[in-house]
Amino acid sequence: MMSIDDLARAATEAFEWARHQPDVREVEIFVAANAALLTRLNYTSHIPCDGVEEPKSATAHGIGIQAVFAGPDGDLVGFGSEPSDLAARGVERALTKARRAAVRDPEFVSLPKPGPERRTLGTHHDPALMTLDDRALVEAGWKVVNGAVRTFLHAGRLAELAGGEAGLRDLGLIVGGDVSVVQERAAIVSTHLPRVQTDEATVITSSITAMVEKFDAKGSGWSTGTRLDHFTDEAGVEAARSAIAAIDGVRVPSGTYTVVLGRQPVADLLNNIIVPACTASSFYASNTPFLGRLGTRVAGPGLHLYDDGAAAERIASKGITCEGLPTGRTDLIRAGVLTGCLSSWYETQRLLRDPARAEKLGTAPDEAARRALVPRNGFRFAFGGGRQFDTSPSISASNVVLEGEDGVTRDELIRRVGNGLYIGRIWYTYPVNGLRAGDFTCTVVGDSYIICGGRIAAPLRANVIRVNDNIATILNNVVGVTKDVRGTVVWAEVAYTPEVAISGVRIDAIAGFMEDLA
Repeated sequence: MMSIDDLARAATEAFEWARHQPDVREVEIFVAANAALLTRLNYTSHIPCDGVEEPKSATAHGIGIQAVFAGPDGDLVGFGSEPSDLAARGVERALTKARRAAVRDPEFVSLPKPGPERRTLGTHHDPALMTLDDRALVEAGWKVVNGAVRTFLHAGRLAELAGGEAGLRDLGLIVGGDVSVVQERAAIVSTHLPRVQTDEATVITSSITAMVEKFDAKGSGWSTGTRLDHFTDEAGVEAARSAIAAIDGVRVPSGTYTVVLGRQPVADLLNNIIVPACTASSFYASNTPFLGRLGTRVAGPGLHLYDDGAAAERIASKGITCEGLPTGRTDLIRAGVLTGCLSSWYETQRLLRDPARAEKLGTAPDEAARRALVPRNGFRFAFGGGRQFDTSPSISASNVVLEGEDGVTRDELIRRVGNGLYIGRIWYTYPVNGLRAGDFTCTVVGDSYIICGGRIAAPLRANVIRVNDNIATILNNVVGVTKDVRGTVVWAEVAYTPEVAISGVRIDAIAGFMEDLA
């Protein structure tokens, strides 16, 4: 992968050439190099396997140019990119593409300009992860697999079900998933930010599913981090424990329940419903259940939700955005009150100038609106991680954190629920009737239990219930929140979440419940 010094040099040279072109009024140069490393895990006790598959990698680098061109009828704005070539020919091709793609945009104000905030996060990548080789990646994979297998082998309940340790293999013990590493480097320079800025980041994650196939029981586990020396076997251990606990799962009928949402469901709801509803673009499009409610209560008074892209040691931290602006903390919900939005420079400028701003945001004073729309989240992310040179900035979350005012332990939270459900893993979470309505649905796919008498009483079978409710229920019916938050992987995104107890949640049994009773 290209060095950060080479990227900075290429960005500076491209900027000096592009800004002197006759029709260029403003220009932004973004160069990036990314590498994604992955090793698949596939252990099966009863079928010959490799345990850890061969490591794989993908690398890319290139340049993206956004420019404002002088046109006969006014300024035009365009974006173009070129892969692999940061020399003069590649820069010229990228600018030519930007010129050909340029259009009139009446909502465009300017390329990003500096504000009062300053960069607070400097060097924050792990050199060991940035230079990771295949051997070290495979060793990380084996660490996770061995953690899961060791947990299976030492489980007294499994040995009992298998008729002794010799029969464990015949239960069909399965461990699958991956260990992934993202290495990213970027440099940016533009007309209003003419000093080249650079940033480097590293991430390591593991996402695991474990199964006891004979009993149709499965569990999941994950881990997140930014340093190789902090990486452990926790994802494998957690997945195996959850699979063992899921043996002999049962069903429950449709109804309204008090539920404890585990960290993964909380993260999934944040990533798919709540955070998208807290973006400047959603407010501009009037596509949010929080429309017109800036400065008013939208959640229980004990809830706090914020995004902090400059938090040291957190997985999505960056020194600067992909617009060259400082990252930092944006409070979205503070003590239940909607206080801010995630935004990019472009979205902030057009929403602040929108004639319907008061209707969309609320009647907050101008200064409050500006504080709510500081552009700390203009990124060029893509699925799988990394900063992409071939796309324009858009609004993306970084380190989303949900916290409660008076956190309790998990055991105390379950005791507080009394009778209900613990929902540990969901998927296919999406808005119903559009994001503005706030309605959502999701399927419970594992790591879930029935709570009876203030304790975990029995495992809940996977894929037998669906949650169908409104996000207002989740935000306003909070019974309690655990005091600890943990980085939680949802596809390629991460949120820092606690476990949250919610009352009055609508649960619908999936077809098959009546047949089981018969």
